[in-house]
Amino acid sequence: MNDVSAAAAAGATATTGPRFLHTMLRVFDLDASLAFYTDHLGMKLLRKKDYPTGEFTLAFVGYGDESDQTVLELTHNWGQKEPYTIGNAFGHIAIGVADIYGVCDRLAKAGVKIPRPPGPMKHGGSVIAFVEDPDGYKIELIQKG
Repeated sequence: MNDVSAAAAAGATATTGPRFLHTMLRVFDLDASLAFYTDHLGMKLLRKKDYPTGEFTLAFVGYGDESDQTVLELTHNWGQKEPYTIGNAFGHIAIGVADIYGVCDRLAKAGVKIPRPPGPMKHGGSVIAFVEDPDGYKIELIQKG
């Protein structure tokens, strides 16, 4: 058994063992992406730093402190001239919400694309919806509670 699976099997906490830290997305327009994740999805900008020698900016957003929450890293490469092509291997990011119908109604009024309106999964189960961020990344909303 490797260190990661041993820690998981031992019930490691965020401070004693491995844990999921962040997901990185390359974004074309950092300001539009920050507005989407903070204004529309309620995340907070946790930190942002320019790296002039590498010509990129990293911005971290999330629902809580990075010390105990998984966050999203938005990477903006300054020289990118066209929007990124989203590969066919990436699936989506999932976010739990208390009122999926209310959230989707608010997002639709704000002009956010909702390719899959809220409703039960096709084969039964959770109530879900899919929205798109400014770069076209899919965000699955899942009804919680």
